[in-house]
Amino acid sequence: MDRKTLPGTPGHSGLPFADSAAGALLDADGVVIGWTPAAEELLALPADRVCGRPARNLLADPAGLPGPPGGRPVSAWSGEAVVRTGRGEELTVVFQVLPLAGPGAGAEGAGGPARYFVLGAPAGKVARWQQDQAFTRELFLQDRLGLAVFDAELRLVRTNTHLLPYTGLLPDLHNRRLGDFLQAPDAAAIERRLREVLRTGRPLILAEDTVRTIEDPGGGVVMAVSAFRLQAPDGQVFGVTALFTDVTEQRRSDERLAILHHATAAVGGSLSVTGTGEELAAVLVPGLADLAVVEIARAVFTGEEPAPGADGTVPLRLTAAAGERAEEVPTGTVVPADAGSAPSVGGSPSSMTAPLRARGSFLGRVTVRRGPDRPDYAPADLDLLCEIAARAALALDNARRYTREHRAAVGLQRSLLPPAQAETVAVTTSGFYLPADTATGVGGDWFDVIPLSSARVALVAGDVVGHGLGATATMGRLRTAVRTLADLDLEPDELMVHLDDLVSQLRDEPNQHDEPDQSDGPDRPSPVTRPDEDPAPGDLRADPVGATCLYAVYDPVARRCAMVSAGHPPPAVVDPDGTVSYVPLNPGPPLGVNGLPFEVTEVELAPGSLLVLYTDGLIEGRDSDLDEGMAELSRRLARPGAATAPLRELGQEIISARPAHQLADDVTLLLARTHAVPAGNTAVWPVAADPAAVSRLRQDAAQQLRAWGLEELVFTTELVLSELVTNAIRHAGGPVEVRLIRAGQLTCEVSDPSATQPRMRRALLTDEGGRGLYLVAQLTTRWGSRYTRRGKTIWAEQPIPDAPGEVGEAGAQDMPDVPDVRNG
Repeated sequence: MDRKTLPGTPGHSGLPFADSAAGALLDADGVVIGWTPAAEELLALPADRVCGRPARNLLADPAGLPGPPGGRPVSAWSGEAVVRTGRGEELTVVFQVLPLAGPGAGAEGAGGPARYFVLGAPAGKVARWQQDQAFTRELFLQDRLGLAVFDAELRLVRTNTHLLPYTGLLPDLHNRRLGDFLQAPDAAAIERRLREVLRTGRPLILAEDTVRTIEDPGGGVVMAVSAFRLQAPDGQVFGVTALFTDVTEQRRSDERLAILHHATAAVGGSLSVTGTGEELAAVLVPGLADLAVVEIARAVFTGEEPAPGADGTVPLRLTAAAGERAEEVPTGTVVPADAGSAPSVGGSPSSMTAPLRARGSFLGRVTVRRGPDRPDYAPADLDLLCEIAARAALALDNARRYTREHRAAVGLQRSLLPPAQAETVAVTTSGFYLPADTATGVGGDWFDVIPLSSARVALVAGDVVGHGLGATATMGRLRTAVRTLADLDLEPDELMVHLDDLVSQLRDEPNQHDEPDQSDGPDRPSPVTRPDEDPAPGDLRADPVGATCLYAVYDPVARRCAMVSAGHPPPAVVDPDGTVSYVPLNPGPPLGVNGLPFEVTEVELAPGSLLVLYTDGLIEGRDSDLDEGMAELSRRLARPGAATAPLRELGQEIISARPAHQLADDVTLLLARTHAVPAGNTAVWPVAADPAAVSRLRQDAAQQLRAWGLEELVFTTELVLSELVTNAIRHAGGPVEVRLIRAGQLTCEVSDPSATQPRMRRALLTDEGGRGLYLVAQLTTRWGSRYTRRGKTIWAEQPIPDAPGEVGEAGAQDMPDVPDVRNG
């Protein structure tokens, strides 16, 4: 008998003729004459207890046996009844009665049914079966999911009408394989998954694959495939059922969201305008485009806010391109653009443009294009591009503002540094400053060349902690302080102690910038920064006050250099023969750790030696330590010809070896080539503590000046020496020493054992004295005094007639060595 569903009474869709259904054979009078094993199991009644009895005796209510429709059992009918089992339980069953026509006999007369075959099953099981049938039927009728049943050879047995919501399907898919209508790689990928389900029995859950038909390859659709294995009650596997869900839009939405997140993280990492444009172009390819072009307003590169011209356009510079044929884009070209342009799909559906607009300013635009093998842009793609452009524009505006601040900071710092090239009697120098390309702005590195008395020179290199305008301002204050202290002619260690005390005071000053600005109104915009960002370059609160410093004093007469370090790396020395060494300094603590002494180191330098001062940015990189950097600097200084190379050329060579993007800090480099004053260009006389000795001194000095060819300076020099020596003898006693130095200018020195500094004052008309220093100041270009280990030295300088104020790189060592004329 076929296994099929028979029509039933209302409320019942029929009964499955499954192996678990109970069966009974009744005669025409309703007596049980046959009983199946399933009936024995279901009702717990063996056949011998049931057969021969009326079927109605099995009912809990024998009078309640439902009859056929119309009272004539000529066709099958179904119903529901409550039976009593052999266990004494009542069980509701759904039954179906099948009249079996037989010739002749029957209670109904000729031609009536001779027997009845009754099938029954528990009502709960029938309800579940009906639900399964309805579910399966509706599943194959719905059009939101693609449903397919495959046999064990992965041939299609049954599908719904919307297996794949995609063009290119065959009209009849029965007994077809996926490869008959899908692209071979796509079909193979899905079949590989289905075979795994057949082999292991493990269900496949939402595995995504791209599906393209043979007829319409295109971009295809993304299908989420789920599958489970089909097997008979005896365990035999006979197929697999697969559900195909179109998740193309969901995938594209996820991809758009991923592109947006990636763009947000990638764009803005650099505070370079060009770098931001390059980051924006790169992040759009290949996720959103095959080619991305970024154009930025020309004014942005100088930190200015773009302003439309009279025609409403803003000149844009083609800044960056990424993707296919990006090398053909003429970056750097300037083109006009409408400042009021809106987002749009371009001349074709495969091109889009979005403006870069931040804080009401039009900063540029970004254009993306796709190739013919990719789908056209959808409105959601334009929305995505506009969102990315808005975030990129904010980063670009931050870069513009940083550029403005950075240019101001660099300009300020360069204005605070001395001239790059300088020549004195003692040294020829060349200085270099290279700011690191960091997000916190320029630093507080500086160098200085300070002429001192007696042809000496002070060389300085320093590095303020931190970056930005705050560090630059601190650098300016420290450089001014060093020059002021150097003008007092202090010993190097004493100068450093005073400078350390100054930094400690600056560190302890209350920061007025921490107070709120009462002028800020509620509508005043504030800089857009994230909580984890560093302060803006113009924020003077960026770093604490602290610095390192190296101070060196070179005496071309003694050819010795005394230096002291406050946490600063040691200078390098290149001897005239090319030997490179580092001065064995014993550095003190950085400035600001007051109360600790500093140790002076003194070295002798041969004429033509090269003294190299620098900050740690030159020797410390992002991926290297100080020792490696010092070794690299030593190798560069030791190259053949470096000792005699032009200083500017050598410095550029050293600086160029450190690209800005590899710098961990700003770089300052000061190269100083030493000169020497020949012994014949100095004269020294000891003077007894007797006023009568002044006359003899004037004669000796005049004779020496005439030997030097400085006849014009004899008179003024005699007056200066008379005043200075007389004051020394009168107020300090002896011994007194006088020295003349001819080195670019004539220096007169008078040394005595007194530690009292002379002080020039305005004498009254009635005063008999007090006009000596005033006279000295009028007769000389510069005068002063300095403490020495044996007292003090008063000095005065006069220009040498017809001699340049400064000596060239040939230096004082090339002056004629005039014999010393001395008495005594």
